[in-house]
Amino acid sequence: MKIPKLRIGSLSANIPIVQGGMGVRVSLASLASAVANQGGIGTISSIGLGDINTSAEDYERTSREALVDEIRKARSMTDGHLAVNIMGVLSNADDLVKTSVREGIKIIVFGAGLPGRLPALVPDPGVNLVPIISSARGAELILRTWDRRHERTTDALILEGPLAGGHLGFSAEQLEHPEDYSLEKLLPEVLEAIKPFEDKYGKKIPVIAGGGVYNGKDIARMLSLGASGVQMGTRFVCTEECDVSQQFKQAYLEVKEEDIVIIKSPVGIPGRAINNRFLKDLEVKGKLNISCPYRCLTACKVSTARFCIALALLNSYFGDVEHGLIFCGQNAYRVDKITTVKELIQELIRELKEA
Repeated sequence: MKIPKLRIGSLSANIPIVQGGMGVRVSLASLASAVANQGGIGTISSIGLGDINTSAEDYERTSREALVDEIRKARSMTDGHLAVNIMGVLSNADDLVKTSVREGIKIIVFGAGLPGRLPALVPDPGVNLVPIISSARGAELILRTWDRRHERTTDALILEGPLAGGHLGFSAEQLEHPEDYSLEKLLPEVLEAIKPFEDKYGKKIPVIAGGGVYNGKDIARMLSLGASGVQMGTRFVCTEECDVSQQFKQAYLEVKEEDIVIIKSPVGIPGRAINNRFLKDLEVKGKLNISCPYRCLTACKVSTARFCIALALLNSYFGDVEHGLIFCGQNAYRVDKITTVKELIQELIRELKEA
């Protein structure tokens, strides 16, 4: 098959692959630029870049400065397409959005919260706004809100299914029956829900499918169902360009399917992670003693949280996986080698053509 380009607004990526924004330093400049150099869209995650041991004021400043450093570093390594991923539950989300735009980022991916105010933060129509959704209902709510309040529509949507890694847009009860919320079921519903808004604004709203997309055959299936592209995160963790520790990557290489579990995050929503020593010890201890000089996550209830998610994810990033949380997608157990981004994308394109 002919590989379709992924068009978002005025931008056109040569291959329909978006590298997912994986928080707390998993997807930084090195990984994002490598994906962009291969014709995809590389995503820098803005989450957890600041020094968590600073005060609230210093945290916002260090987070901003760290994001600027990553964007400029990525720009020095590629002239391809870059996005920045931002979580709506971050206490400094608005500042990160504005910082990204000032640094010339043309794609803002927004998840973990309704982006009702996002168009007001980014009035420049040249900056493409891409909310993450998990249902047709969510898509319709965002599109209707933006239409009524801002007379604007989204430039694309990322539909994350229940097999994604990290924080999920589904309830614990829904995740017990992921087949009922598969991308194959959700995607046609979303495509139908966005039609009236495509007609009104006279443009296509690309839907990018993510969560459980593992190989070229999966990409072909999503494209055949009407997706304009796919988002992939888990596959990019075990690449040489990903900045996480070797211990983090080794956990992916060693994990078994039955070791991938759903946890309740301190954010208050489910997440998918590897059931490692940290989580097993947590079950015994019940709760860790944590202190927080600021609230990096507005939804985090510090008094009742079982652990500090920022610290736990940072521990794994640095290599202390015994005391760290490791997010992953449901297909992480299928990863069996460390490769380069170039080799991985060549493999995916070859499989896509064969499919």
